Amino acid sequence: MLVGISRSLTRRRPPFPLAAAAAAATAAMSSSSTGANVSDCPISPDTTRVSWVGTGVMGQSMAGHLLAAGYALTVYNRTPSKAQGLVSRGASLTDSPRAAAAAADVIFLMVGFPSDVRSTALDPSTGALAGLAPGGVLVDMTTSDPTLAAEIAAAAAAAGCAAVDAPVSGGDRGARNATLSIFAGGDAAVVARLAPLFQLMGKALYMGGPGAGQRAKLGNQIAIASTMVGLVEGMVYAHKAGLDVAKWLEAISTGAAGSKSLDLYGKRILERDMAAGFYVRHFVKDLGICLSECQAMGLSLPGLALAQQLYVSLIAHGEGGLGTQALILAVERLNNTSLEKKRD
Repeated sequence: MLVGISRSLTRRRPPFPLAAAAAAATAAMSSSSTGANVSDCPISPDTTRVSWVGTGVMGQSMAGHLLAAGYALTVYNRTPSKAQGLVSRGASLTDSPRAAAAAADVIFLMVGFPSDVRSTALDPSTGALAGLAPGGVLVDMTTSDPTLAAEIAAAAAAAGCAAVDAPVSGGDRGARNATLSIFAGGDAAVVARLAPLFQLMGKALYMGGPGAGQRAKLGNQIAIASTMVGLVEGMVYAHKAGLDVAKWLEAISTGAAGSKSLDLYGKRILERDMAAGFYVRHFVKDLGICLSECQAMGLSLPGLALAQQLYVSLIAHGEGGLGTQALILAVERLNNTSLEKKRD
């Protein structure tokens, strides 16, 4: 269920620092013409065609929930083979974001970097907005730049469509289990209308106007980054102190040190399972956006800066394709130790 939906929220002044595009988009979408520009037809498998761009680790599971619920689904991925799992279940494969949008009333994006979001959404030849009919909705679930979200919202409004920025948290498990946290920014009425779709992927919370969803996700990433540093440092300490690290994790999990990161990654780290539920290279991208936002705000967050540098060191070692739990490798290298059990 969506929480805190209120039309009055669309009239609040967007948080600093939001580009002029954000104000223009919010004004356009909160005006009396919004209802004429964006369809208010209830969303259901019988009335709504859905497209999905980006069928990677997260996107494939998220799109799969929509397909399982009976929605007609069209998919696009730069590497078509990565979409074959959905195609084998009944999805249609197309050759561009524009073609995917032309086949949809609501199109979702789940790609890698802001540059990918920009080209996928805004390219005049192949982008989604070039193919989306008036009344359609573009939902970007990539973690991206808040000012880009505002730019896309303004472009969508100018085309008689709507755009929502709705990045997610919960990793590969959350995507598979439909338990993601979804941070939604844009027009409140449009976000509320999308509830039947969001509910198939997790729990959506309305955060405010264009870009607010992205800012909420960046704050989430800041909290996760420092938590991950604390988790792996504690594990290395326990190891060097001669403790059974698995028992130590169990002992702290029910106390004040317990966390989602511990639950998701503690066992994986001990088992040396570094497979990506969320790629290091994508996390470095997220933290870089966070640091840029902080610089614009005149905000000093030393924990964020430290975490970003540790994750950058993983990329320097060729480990950008590992999962974020690979942070343990950076701290192990600093201390010339390893939690990995020696094999007989």
